[in-house]
Amino acid sequence: MADTLRRLVNSSPYGVLQDKLEAWYKDYHVFSCDQNLNRCCELVELTSKIQGQLFTILNLTAQEGGHYSGVDTLKSRLLPWLGSCFTIAASSVSADTSLSLIQESMEKDRKIRELSSVHDSDMQKIEDKLCSTRMELDTVKQELAETQIELDSTKNKSATTLLATEDEILHLKAELRVAQDQVDLYKRKLDVLDDYERQVRILRDEISFLTAEKTVLQERLVRSRSPSPLPRRSRSMSPVRGESPTRAQLTSSSRHARLVSRFSDLYATERLESQSLLRRYIDDLETVQRILFIGVVESFQAAKMAYRQFKARVRKTLSSTHIGPESLEDAVVDYIVRNLDLYDVQTSVNDVINAMNVNPRISFPPEVDFVLISSFIREACRVAFAMQTLDPALDLAFSSDGELYSDVKYRRSFDSEFTAPLVAYHVWPALLEGDTVILKGEAVTKRGALWRSTSRSSSPVRSRSGSPSRTFIEVVVEALLPDGSQVIDFKV
Repeated sequence: MADTLRRLVNSSPYGVLQDKLEAWYKDYHVFSCDQNLNRCCELVELTSKIQGQLFTILNLTAQEGGHYSGVDTLKSRLLPWLGSCFTIAASSVSADTSLSLIQESMEKDRKIRELSSVHDSDMQKIEDKLCSTRMELDTVKQELAETQIELDSTKNKSATTLLATEDEILHLKAELRVAQDQVDLYKRKLDVLDDYERQVRILRDEISFLTAEKTVLQERLVRSRSPSPLPRRSRSMSPVRGESPTRAQLTSSSRHARLVSRFSDLYATERLESQSLLRRYIDDLETVQRILFIGVVESFQAAKMAYRQFKARVRKTLSSTHIGPESLEDAVVDYIVRNLDLYDVQTSVNDVINAMNVNPRISFPPEVDFVLISSFIREACRVAFAMQTLDPALDLAFSSDGELYSDVKYRRSFDSEFTAPLVAYHVWPALLEGDTVILKGEAVTKRGALWRSTSRSSSPVRSRSGSPSRTFIEVVVEALLPDGSQVIDFKV
């Protein structure tokens, strides 16, 4: 027993147990749950080993006391403690083995402490690295925030640039529309130029004719002033009076050119002024253009009717007193040309307004009247009346909504559908000389024109620059009449 007690004292297991408890207490909050459980199990194992040594000493001490010694102590202290359901198995190892195990346990504990210190140093290094990494992370976050700010600034600049680009695109589109309008204008000017070239050819023929007439008149003047013993013979040698054209025949080409130019000015000037006046009361441009077109057509109809009536009255008046080499029809036309101011244009204007009031293709707001465009109708009637005195007379081409579009008769308005084959409505009529178109009209082509004869056009008001411009060609010819008392200046 003494040897066993000495070995127990020398191994100082309780000191080791105390050291382990203190070390565990220090590292309890650092260790994980598994590590703390392992430490607790180690302490339980060490305690059980120490208890096994104590029970060995208890057994040896009880044997040394004899058969009945220590019974009271065992009854009073050991048995109650065992009765508390705490049992322990007897150690199956010897005391030396137990002490060696304790020493191994102490050696393990030392190694564990060394490893713990190494772990602590490693943890400190890791914490230092973690701190440096956090600092780098903060730096990266700051750089990321700065980059985000730069990105937002770039987005704002890009949005501003995009808006500017859209404005430039809209500006370029507007310029493209203007360029297209100019192209259409140039095309119309080319058409007008063809008309003017034709007029120039007509004027050249007129000049040649007037030059020849001037030569004839000068020869007649020289013959009339030269002395002649036989005046009757000289009179018989002069050209027959019937060969000299009347004033109506002489100026037919000049009046033709003036009237065609006046009809073009009626389209370019008076029509746009009347259109601007009507737009104050009517918002729909198509309705306004229909009204003006129908006004021109009705003006020609009224003027032709008035011309026939006026011509019949003049023929009836001159038939009883007409004497001369020219025919009665030439005399009638010559009289009408000389007295165009006798034409009762106001009656024709009233007839046109009455016809427009009952026309089913146009509707007018009740607060206004067609009298607003009476000046435009009056000029159209005058031009139409004067055109009836030409040979052949000038007239408007037949037109109807939904007719097949013809490039010979019309020009498309720039808001038309250029692939549409049918005419939705007309803006200006074409001018005919016999069966030949001498001045094109203007029409709006839309798809489905037969089913939407009352469709509304979205074309803007035509500017005056888009209408055929007026060109003045002046030709002055001096001609002496047979009596030598008058000089006639023809200006076109």
